[in-house]
Amino acid sequence: MAWVFIKDNKIYIIIVDRKIEKKAWNSKRILLIGGITVFVALVGWVVFTTSGKSKLDVDPERLTISEIKKGPFQEFIPINGVVMPITTIYLDASDGGRVEQKFVEDGAMLKKGDPILRLSNTDLELSLASQETSVYGQQTQMQISHNNALSATVSKLQIMADVESTYREAERVYNLDKDLYKQKAIGLQEWKTAQNNYEYNLNKRKLEQQILKQDTAIVRQQDQQAKEQIAQMKSALEMMRKKVNDLTLRAPIDGQLTALDAEIGQTKAKGEKLGEIDVTSGYKLRANVDEHYINRVFTGLTAYYPTDDGTNYKLTVKKVFTQVTNGQFQVDMEFTGGTPKGLRKGQTLQLKLVFSDEVPALLLPKGGFYQQTGGNWIFKLSEDGKTAYKTDIQLGRYNTDNYELLRGLKPGDKVITSSYETYGDIQELILKK
Repeated sequence: MAWVFIKDNKIYIIIVDRKIEKKAWNSKRILLIGGITVFVALVGWVVFTTSGKSKLDVDPERLTISEIKKGPFQEFIPINGVVMPITTIYLDASDGGRVEQKFVEDGAMLKKGDPILRLSNTDLELSLASQETSVYGQQTQMQISHNNALSATVSKLQIMADVESTYREAERVYNLDKDLYKQKAIGLQEWKTAQNNYEYNLNKRKLEQQILKQDTAIVRQQDQQAKEQIAQMKSALEMMRKKVNDLTLRAPIDGQLTALDAEIGQTKAKGEKLGEIDVTSGYKLRANVDEHYINRVFTGLTAYYPTDDGTNYKLTVKKVFTQVTNGQFQVDMEFTGGTPKGLRKGQTLQLKLVFSDEVPALLLPKGGFYQQTGGNWIFKLSEDGKTAYKTDIQLGRYNTDNYELLRGLKPGDKVITSSYETYGDIQELILKK
């Protein structure tokens, strides 16, 4: 006896043997063998006709069915931008000190030059007093030296005046005796005496002139050096005064004081942050972008902030930080053509960073099918909507809503875009309600 059944698309035949006595062929035996043959052939035909395409019954209500449409496509990625002031000035302690007085509290609106807090630094103030004393002492010493030089110059001028007078007299006598000697009115000895006296006073006059000239140059040089030294000391003194004045922290620009970290009696180290001044005339957004797009993001790129009322506020990338941290890099963006009302520092906005202009395209809604197919194929519904079968497709760019469909489908086609995780190698889906 033989039993035939089908399981997992395979044919199983079980033959049960029993000991029988050998008999000659008869009609009963022939009919039995014929029936088994027909049955096996029938089963083989069923397996053959069904094994080429595996099918699966699915509930349509558990599927996401989307329609292929033609419409505008724009490539973009969603990013989150954090609202920041257009400019932030950081306040720190140029020199350390103890907080003596606070003039305003955190959050105050300030004008340029308004005092914020005052530090005390005894060492710095003593250094200023010492340097002021040094400058005043040097100025006094320079004045004394200048007066002494003037006195010495006056003495030299007096000597020069005497030398000049003596020279003039010797010159007069020399010229007179020269004429008298020619007239034989005086002797050679008297003429030579007048000549020697004239030449002596002439040389002495030249020497005194040279001495006076050198003295004038030296005095002028000493005065210039003293002035330069005093100027350097005064410059250093002004810097020291500025350091002491900077102990009173003032607003460098108009804006709002934020992050003030100082309490009366606290000691602040040199360079320690004290607070921030935010310029409230405008805002910028700082966003993190996946490093995958680092070569596609540049200054001037456009982003949009869509609001609930349907308004799209435009932003432009102003700065790209190329340093990658935890797989992301940062960009700064500013609003162009209008700023939403009610923005607050630290607020997070959902943005669209756009990589292309809008172009007409076939749109395939995004869905879980992509994880199993890689975008190479999809289940397309038949015209009666009762079945769905595999169809090869080709996808291009994508955004958060749609894929750009390049090939395989046409407008109006309906496809299953939900996950195919449980379908395995199924070739056709039967939609049963």
